[in-house]
Amino acid sequence: MEFWNSTLTEKSWNILLEINKKPFKFIVIGGWAAYLWTKLHKSKDLDIVLKDMQDLDYLKQNYALKKNDNLKKYEISFEEIDVDIYVPFFSKLSIPVNDIKNYTTKIEGIEVVSSELLLILKQGAEFDRAGTIKGNKDQIDIIALICFTNVDFKKYNDILKKYKLEHFRARLKQIIINFKDIKYLDLNPRQFKLKKEELLKKI
Repeated sequence: MEFWNSTLTEKSWNILLEINKKPFKFIVIGGWAAYLWTKLHKSKDLDIVLKDMQDLDYLKQNYALKKNDNLKKYEISFEEIDVDIYVPFFSKLSIPVNDIKNYTTKIEGIEVVSSELLLILKQGAEFDRAGTIKGNKDQIDIIALICFTNVDFKKYNDILKKYKLEHFRARLKQIIINFKDIKYLDLNPRQFKLKKEELLKKI
């Protein structure tokens, strides 16, 4: 099942493929990173981390780049698709933006954050957006990640400890226990029950 309108997600995916050819370096986080890892749910908007502040000059010259001081990010709009750009030493995420480059891999030629760090970033977003549609999507992405990728929970816990985010572990267990939207996981209730038991033991 798709969470967003397929026309919008297709347009968003094409924007991602197009900017991936451009001469600036970025890391995909957010919903599209979750899709690249799980191949389950496409996203509407794009969230990227700029690897080098100097690339802001390229973006300013080639796009209608806007600075959002309140949310500590930059933005480019392609009609109904937004690209949110997080930059070192300005943007605020669960993990310092400048450190995210230490936790990446490439999937389909696109640099994407590691599954362990993506899980933590998704949890940070879920904390901020709890009770909203985007918060629900965050929970679906979180559950999809831990069900359909090989998240290394030792690495996950080590990162939580390093950045003093140990409370994320208890929140993750809570999300797993209370999760009801299994229609988005392509699992039946028994499959999810077994998966849930397995995950709670691992965490």
